[in-house]
Amino acid sequence: MVEGYCMKCRKKTEMKNAKQDKMKNGRDCVKGTCSKCGTKMFKIGKM
Repeated sequence: MVEGYCMKCRKKTEMKNAKQDKMKNGRDCVKGTCSKCGTKMFKIGKM
């Protein structure tokens, strides 16, 4: 699983439904949801 920082929980949590994507400038990113509260999460970098 991918770990990212949740802004709502204010700590690092695992991402549910993590999907790799690309930003407009071509950099890799990961999008998903927080496994605890369900808030959208975003992380710059690869899985």
